[in-house]
Amino acid sequence: MNAPVSPDVLLSVRHLDKFYGLNKAAARKMLKKGAGKDEILKRTGVTIAVNGVSFDVERGKIFALIGLSGSGKSTVVRCVNMLQRPTAGEILFDGRDVAQMPRDELRELRRTKVAMVFQGFGLMSHRDVLDNVAYGLDVRAPFGGFLHRPWRADRVDRAAEMIELVGLKGWERKPIDSLSGGMKQRVGIARALCCDPDLLLMDEPFSALDPLARRDIQFELLSIQKELGKTIVFITHDINEAFKMGDTVGIMRDGRIEQLGTPADLVLTPANDYVRDFVQSVNKTKFLSVKHVMVSPSCLIRDSADPLTAIREMGENDVSTAYVIGRGMEFMGVVTLNAALRARRENMSSVSSLVTREAPTVGQDVLIGDIIETATDTPFPLAVLNGKGHLEGIVSRAAILSCLS
Repeated sequence: MNAPVSPDVLLSVRHLDKFYGLNKAAARKMLKKGAGKDEILKRTGVTIAVNGVSFDVERGKIFALIGLSGSGKSTVVRCVNMLQRPTAGEILFDGRDVAQMPRDELRELRRTKVAMVFQGFGLMSHRDVLDNVAYGLDVRAPFGGFLHRPWRADRVDRAAEMIELVGLKGWERKPIDSLSGGMKQRVGIARALCCDPDLLLMDEPFSALDPLARRDIQFELLSIQKELGKTIVFITHDINEAFKMGDTVGIMRDGRIEQLGTPADLVLTPANDYVRDFVQSVNKTKFLSVKHVMVSPSCLIRDSADPLTAIREMGENDVSTAYVIGRGMEFMGVVTLNAALRARRENMSSVSSLVTREAPTVGQDVLIGDIIETATDTPFPLAVLNGKGHLEGIVSRAAILSCLS
């Protein structure tokens, strides 16, 4: 009996193993004793491709699996739809163990529930764009379906809809050989979506594309996923691509997952030195938000404070800017040390009239990459506000620069 799976989880992989070779029992014993995969291969002839991999993929989310060549990531995705049969473990699709499905049920799963986009496009040169996209529908056609006019019309309409979705409207009857690499990959995505699968498996789908085409198709896929809410398992060797695409990311090494988490989790709290080194080169400004780098302001004053109080507070905290708040922590603006000193000389009773009320502010969910220009043009740390306009923290240029390094 399968263990229960959360209704929010479409795919649950549990303790997945994939060994190649005859002496699997001896290899497993060596694994339990802590032997490495190279030693096991040398002594038993067994290759440990996947070792105890577990993860969940929530409905409507993208799960990215990343690792170097030979880490086992592609083997994992091929086990999901039984292109390769696991040595041990469970692969639960909507609560059903795929490995235990009868042949007819597994065939129906592949035809209607799970689609795959390959690295090498996998298109048929003797079919034009529309007929390539409609291929999955052809496979599902009832006996004699090709001769049934209503079915044929539905087939064309559905394929044309997917072609428009991936930005290739007008190319329906073009030969495959006339398309660029990026366009071919769009056809592959459209073909996978044409049967309206619940799960999309993508095995390094963009690795053969040039950087510009890759960026465009990444954006296209994210837009499609947002519109259709598809669940995706995305395999890549590019850390920036994994962090851009994945809601959750798993980093693999030697057949095992070193760490699972959001991109921010992996950067801010790496599980070990391998993960820390792996994510070191990633562009953090693309996924870290203000809430990850903001700090509490060291100098807060009320808008009714007198200049002497403002000067004393800034001096005690060794800053030259004070953040001014109202009674309910609502943000009023900032007061600089120079302004407070001038108010003191002029015997002003409060700093209220000296507050810079147009000081730039940001929300805590804004990406760091989106505030770099604003932070550069502002002489003091940016105020971070919540939805009610209350001060939550500040973010300094130094914190932003640390994300760029």
